[in-house]
Amino acid sequence: MPALIPTHVTAEIVWLGFNPDRDATLRSISAKSLPLSFAGFDGESHAGLTRPSDSRVLSQYPRGTTIRNTRQLSIVSQEDLDAIAANMGVVAVDPAWVGASLVLRGIPDFTHVPPASRLQNAQGTTLTIDMENRPCNLPAKVIDEDANGYGKAFKAAAYGLRGVTAWVEREGVLKLGEIMRLHIPDQPIWPHLATTLTAAKQK
Repeated sequence: MPALIPTHVTAEIVWLGFNPDRDATLRSISAKSLPLSFAGFDGESHAGLTRPSDSRVLSQYPRGTTIRNTRQLSIVSQEDLDAIAANMGVVAVDPAWVGASLVLRGIPDFTHVPPASRLQNAQGTTLTIDMENRPCNLPAKVIDEDANGYGKAFKAAAYGLRGVTAWVEREGVLKLGEIMRLHIPDQPIWPHLATTLTAAKQK
């Protein structure tokens, strides 16, 4: 049995985008295709084989330590964006507001797919999912530019719905309308997870 199992679950790419200058704005620019190298998309501010560590891994490294870049891409599902919109009370959440790279439609509870899962198109372009992308207040400014007054509602509305980060395992091009298949690790859930997380939160 292979360590990665191709599932019957597939998703359509319904939006592509990139953020050219993270320091200027979180907003993504929509695109019809994304040519991806092992470093990600060349025009994306999050591209690169490595990145400086940040607050997400302060328990492991001093801030600014050079580490492997597993956050080359930000992927969200249309279903989760629709749920966030409903929670916020807006008609729709524009994926550009949250700096998305890909929006997929068709995978249930997408934000919680197992880490190390793969998304692969028919040509073999493959993304490896790192982990859940936790919501923060950074999109608020961009949201208020288009829907004034709603930005402050985003963080709470997006809890458990923010999607995942990913990195390029096999180079290739992603295009609008393509289908990506979900491949998941062949392993059971670690039985000590709940106890370990509880202990960590109590420290």
